[in-house]
Amino acid sequence: MVSIAQTEVDLFGAEPPSLDELEKLSSFVNSGEINKLKFAKKVQKHSGNNLTAGIGLVILGRNAEAIEKLKNARDCKEKFIYLGYAFRQLEMFDKAIASFDKAGKKQADSLMVALEKTATLRKAGRFDEAAKELKACANFEKVSAEYHFQLGRLADAQGQYDEAITNYEIAIELDTAHQKALFHLAYACDLRGDDEAAIDYYRQITKTAPVYINAILNLAVLYEDAGEYDKAMECVDMVLQSHPNHKKAILFAKDINSSKVMVYDEEREKRRDRQSRILEIPISDFELSVRSRNCLKKMGILTLGDLLRTTEVDLLSYKNFGETSLIEVKKILDLKGLTLGMALEDETAATGDENGQEDRAKEELLDKSVDDIELSVRAKNALANLGVLTLAELVGKTEAELLGCKNFGVTSLNEIKERLTGYGLSLRTLE
Repeated sequence: MVSIAQTEVDLFGAEPPSLDELEKLSSFVNSGEINKLKFAKKVQKHSGNNLTAGIGLVILGRNAEAIEKLKNARDCKEKFIYLGYAFRQLEMFDKAIASFDKAGKKQADSLMVALEKTATLRKAGRFDEAAKELKACANFEKVSAEYHFQLGRLADAQGQYDEAITNYEIAIELDTAHQKALFHLAYACDLRGDDEAAIDYYRQITKTAPVYINAILNLAVLYEDAGEYDKAMECVDMVLQSHPNHKKAILFAKDINSSKVMVYDEEREKRRDRQSRILEIPISDFELSVRSRNCLKKMGILTLGDLLRTTEVDLLSYKNFGETSLIEVKKILDLKGLTLGMALEDETAATGDENGQEDRAKEELLDKSVDDIELSVRAKNALANLGVLTLAELVGKTEAELLGCKNFGVTSLNEIKERLTGYGLSLRTLE
């Protein structure tokens, strides 16, 4: 794997960078915490230059500040492109589109402008308008990787997954280093359970620099699923080298270390993890009418999992959700071999099996001797005086009963409560 960050473009030099160079700079700055801190200091130092400071603030994700700077900058294509980026991030979509149009009038590349407008319209949920923009660029078919990437993203947003994958593949054929196309193709394979293909695509991303952090972490997950813990940890270490405070990476490192010593049903866990990822697919990824989408959103149904935990009766009982919307939802689920309420049935069955295992495990735990848990001599002696020999006998005691024992104080009580909490247990409480 290559390092996450390698080269830097100087935004504040005598000659302003090109738009391609600015994109590379953005990737570099956001590839590491140290890079971002250093760059923020440079932006502050050059805050008097509205154009470069504004662009720098967009790169740092400080979009509201960036807009104020860029509004006062001289008119040029760079100004309007980055104003468009800032407005889009703040979901001010009409202003973003207007800014990209102004960039076109300042001789910005016409294809770039069209594709940025397409991305903006897609994020705004205005799919027909986005498709119209792309149709106007049809002469770039099998020529522009970015054109096919945007075709793929639009297809993805509309639930046309096979078409999306086809366009991602074409984008990669045209540009083997197109990280975004590689990432979304890898993610699509990942969601569909094709781990081998997903790993291959994620690995291709790690051969280019700077590398997508999410790609590395997703690759780590797949390696862990395959039991290749050293490779998974290598991926996580790579992230932590540049993002030492990355919460997800820190937690994942702990999970990987735990997995090395855990005994578990690997196939069951892989199926469960894959199912979990599928259930997390947002409802917005499916092609639904505005009425159905809005009703589901108001009901708090945001993911496929939420929908599969909902019954027909639940949906029809909601105001404005009628038979037409129900048929529409059921048709989409039927195409994927899914039905309303099926997650509730699966969870009930799984709960029954897991409850049996949990009950047996709890019985074994409660039979454990108090001598086997780490307690101070004072606490152990006090428990012996009370005739408490096992955890089952201990959790049957109340705080008052323990404190009533000679030489048993609050310190010993807190010590015991802490140990019990570690086992998921607690002392008996009175109603």
